[in-house]
Amino acid sequence: MARRRLLALVASTLLGVHTEPHAAIEAIAGLKRWGSGEFRRFGFLVYEATLWAGDDPQRPPLALRLDYKRNIEGKAIAEASVKEMRRFVNDEALLARWGEQMQRIFPDVKPGDHILGLYRADGARFYHDDRLLGAISMPGFAEAFFAIWLDTRTSAPDLRAALLRRKGG
Repeated sequence: MARRRLLALVASTLLGVHTEPHAAIEAIAGLKRWGSGEFRRFGFLVYEATLWAGDDPQRPPLALRLDYKRNIEGKAIAEASVKEMRRFVNDEALLARWGEQMQRIFPDVKPGDHILGLYRADGARFYHDDRLLGAISMPGFAEAFFAIWLDTRTSAPDLRAALLRRKGG
């Protein structure tokens, strides 16, 4: 394992590529797979979501992976996130700051891409296809962001129910 990491580091340095081998896999280490489900808009499949968590799937640490089925601009992902977070946060200035942070982090995605969001006590980290994109540690951000899927006030209650349904249980 250490040898593989060293080779990846050398290769990424020589090629000018900044990657973290298996970063997303390591990020969910120790978490249990909970549920998964589909998010559709106007009948079209947008993404499949999978939740990993400890004993309580609504408290950190937890991770949510979105496997995209459509082309979506990173800016549109950030805007949709702010729109959904507005259900839980009434501070427009704060939402605007969060939106700017997300626009800097979220990439454009295409079918087959995935983004993994990791919710820890110190904030949220985001990975795209196993590469760390960035983190947002602003107070309240992670709670409001993951509430998009996990709060009872979500706009996608069927997806929430599927995520909170423990596999094998």
